[in-house]
Amino acid sequence: MKPTIGFIGLGVMGASMAGHLQEAGYPLRVFNRTKTKADHLISKGAVWCETPAEAANSADFVLTIVGFPNDVETVYLGENGILSGAKTGSILIDLTTSRPDLAIKIAEQAGKRAIGALDAPVSGGDAGAKAARLSIMVGGNAEDFTKALPILEVMGANIVHQGKAGAGQYTKMCNQIAIASGMIGVCESMAYAQKAGLDTSTVLKSIESGAAASWSLSNLMPRALSGDFNPGFFVKHFIKDMKIAIESAEIMQLDLPGLSLAKQLYEKLAESGCENNGTQALLKLYTD
Repeated sequence: MKPTIGFIGLGVMGASMAGHLQEAGYPLRVFNRTKTKADHLISKGAVWCETPAEAANSADFVLTIVGFPNDVETVYLGENGILSGAKTGSILIDLTTSRPDLAIKIAEQAGKRAIGALDAPVSGGDAGAKAARLSIMVGGNAEDFTKALPILEVMGANIVHQGKAGAGQYTKMCNQIAIASGMIGVCESMAYAQKAGLDTSTVLKSIESGAAASWSLSNLMPRALSGDFNPGFFVKHFIKDMKIAIESAEIMQLDLPGLSLAKQLYEKLAESGCENNGTQALLKLYTD
């Protein structure tokens, strides 16, 4: 019998991730703020829970992927939160991109109750979640990581233990910093191609396999150029990540001007009504 998993957060990415676990034979206990998003899992045998604590109280592993750090704090440390219901010896895995200091706080609180805690943010967007090919960056106790690895392998293809609690979140900030300035570059490249009267799909064929190659160029620009701005990753969540990265960089006395510019542009995009678009919508600032 496989261990029982509590899964909290069934949004753009969480729904696919939970589905993979269910298909792999893991019994699920699920909670989401909107119950209807759990219907497809419940119809296949998942147990609906009314609170995060209830989802955790009979689970061997509890996985979460929610929106913002304040959501993480509420889900773990609030009234009827996970830590009020999790059993001794269980392992908590937060897949949300959140604050490193909060990941450390949760791990410390969990440790007082002999509960393991891993911060394990993911990268790959909706496409990576659907294909179970996410990159998962993990911070926390090495023994807990080893126990959790078979579960993480159901959802991801590149799973790396980065170090102690908080290390997963710091690594995800490195990922987001690299993406942020890169998105400016790919959008400006395609805007330039359009102004020059070039066929952008033909331009992509030439540049996506050369020195300019990037995941964003190959996966997000074709969507944007076709007018598909549906979220694989929300603009509002990307702004949240950039704020976390800038705040933590300031603590380390590190100036990141490229990241600051990207944050300004995405905030301008959000103010225009695009906060619930995917990050590829940055192209609108150059072409609308």
